[in-house]
Amino acid sequence: MEKTPNRTLITTALPYANGPVHIGHLAGVYIPADIYARYLRMRGREVLMIGGSDEHGVPITIKAKAEGVTPQDIVDRYHAIIRDSMAGLGISFDVYSRTTSELHSQTASEFFRRLYDKGEFVEKTSMQLYDEEAGQFLADRYVTGECPHCHAQGAYGDQCEKCGTSLNATDLINPRSAITGAVPVLRETHHWYLPLDRWESRLREWILEGHKEWRSNVYGQCKSWLDLGLQPRAVSRDLDWGVPVPVEGAEGKVLYVWFDAPIGYISNTKEIRPDDWEQWWKSPDTRIINFIGKDNIVFHCIVFPAMLMAYGDGYQLPDNVPANEFLNLEGDKISTSRNWAVWLHEYLRDFPGKQDVLRYVLTANAPETKDNDFTWRDFQARNNSELVAILGNFVNRAIVLTHKYCDGRVPDAAGALTDTDRAALAEVTDLRDRMADLIEGFHFRDALRLAMDIARTGNRYLQETEPWKTVKTDPARVDAILYTALQICGALAVVMEPFMPFMSERLAAMLSMTRLDWDAAGSAGILAPGTALGSPELLFDKIEDEQIAAQTDRLARIKKENTLKAWHPEPVAEPVDFDTFCRGDLRVGTVTACVKVPKADKLLQLTIDDGTSEPRTIVSGIAAWYAPEDLVGRQVCFIANLPPRKLRGIESQGMVLSAIDRDGRCVVMGPTAPVAPGVRVQ
Repeated sequence: MEKTPNRTLITTALPYANGPVHIGHLAGVYIPADIYARYLRMRGREVLMIGGSDEHGVPITIKAKAEGVTPQDIVDRYHAIIRDSMAGLGISFDVYSRTTSELHSQTASEFFRRLYDKGEFVEKTSMQLYDEEAGQFLADRYVTGECPHCHAQGAYGDQCEKCGTSLNATDLINPRSAITGAVPVLRETHHWYLPLDRWESRLREWILEGHKEWRSNVYGQCKSWLDLGLQPRAVSRDLDWGVPVPVEGAEGKVLYVWFDAPIGYISNTKEIRPDDWEQWWKSPDTRIINFIGKDNIVFHCIVFPAMLMAYGDGYQLPDNVPANEFLNLEGDKISTSRNWAVWLHEYLRDFPGKQDVLRYVLTANAPETKDNDFTWRDFQARNNSELVAILGNFVNRAIVLTHKYCDGRVPDAAGALTDTDRAALAEVTDLRDRMADLIEGFHFRDALRLAMDIARTGNRYLQETEPWKTVKTDPARVDAILYTALQICGALAVVMEPFMPFMSERLAAMLSMTRLDWDAAGSAGILAPGTALGSPELLFDKIEDEQIAAQTDRLARIKKENTLKAWHPEPVAEPVDFDTFCRGDLRVGTVTACVKVPKADKLLQLTIDDGTSEPRTIVSGIAAWYAPEDLVGRQVCFIANLPPRKLRGIESQGMVLSAIDRDGRCVVMGPTAPVAPGVRVQ
């Protein structure tokens, strides 16, 4: 069960260094972890927040092969991008390291060797897919094929991105090597396995009995795995990129990334705290919190804890694993491979100085209990109608009025507060306390909503007290009003710091605050009388339609590119005999007139010279691609012997032949050189 810790170790899922960080990563892991770490530090608790890049695994080697560079080149590039963009967003890691470091290699090797020497592994021989052209076994994403569940093409050997089902490479239908495109064969290989079933009863007791307070998605997924019965899991792979398996006879084998990566939490802690790292991992006085996305639940709640149990030596298990659900983008699943994402480093370039806006929107719309959707229109609306119109508006009014009526200093009015003033401050204090309870319980979205309620309280208070009117009749009363309003501003600088640290820093500077004290937020006295305020500055500015259009246009281009890449011809229809085919009478005709069909957006009425004495009328659903005048004079192919059919009251005497291209365009078919109207297509 949860305990009151002397110290808290916060770990964040290690992002693959095969691409930049996107908003799904931020909403799922890094912003929630940063909110929690900043809050605990503000409360005076000892905290370490550990992060780093996961630099081993098949996706990295595939990207390196595609670009013709080494895996080290790939991870060096993306580690720097991830590290710098995280810092740019204010993610306050105490260390952000990497799993290609020598210290990590030593730590992971020692971890494996201890388990090996203790007899905690089983060695098994199995049949795995092998690429004879490349001369290597194919692990995970080196294999693609048809998903056996949803039958999508291009599923990977570890997961189908369309339906999300976890797979084994041997599950795929019609598998092919991602290296050469060859059809792989099965060959015998051996690997080391961690027998999770040995730890099933202890894991069941620890999770199902000891942590019923965990989020339902985490608890439920763990229960499902445990109820199905745990099986041994491989901890090695046939690859040449990774931490080599440190035993004899393991040439060409490396530690499987899901064994290797979580050990990075330990090695990164050693890097930042070489002398006392063990107290962060082995002391009962340390509380360990793993921030992850829902796709990592099994590894952090079952596999890694089983590894720690097998190692022994006092390693503590996580006290909570607050995993978020997924964030979608404009109604579609975020995908690195399809470039369907908002990349953090690009956001920081496109929206300079608006780090807090992204932090705010991703927290306000956080997928804490279910998948949520990010849209650029919602991003704009939240900035303009909430940050600008509510939070920024209140702070600006309070500081501008103080400069106007009180010479820019906090009035000395603490002893002149009315019941109205004290009620406003009491409301702020109550909201602060409720926020603390929510943050402690990992309900960051609701906590942010209460923080904004403090700004709403301030706006309502100014509207009710109307200092711009009261100054004419009772100047002394204005001092008490602005004193109260400034205390609320000070409270906002404090409670918003975990969520929007850049704004909080600017607001604190305007208020001449040198220390942010959570417990003082909302109380009369967080800003001392006589304190000189800085010049008022707008905390937020509006985001214009043109800025949003640039982002939505970019996504439209990416969607079109993805549609083209994903296109493949439809399967050939069932065979028909030649006589049946010949029964269809295909002719060439010349369009002599064309008009839109009234009250039908998709239909055009074509008049066609088909070589007979009477013109032919055909109604065709091609109005989205052709204007009537574009078709007049053109020759088209059509089926002449279809039974007439009425469409919108017009008798259509055939069907114009057309093709739908892979980008969705409709192209009307016709001869490449002029022919006589009525000529038959052979």
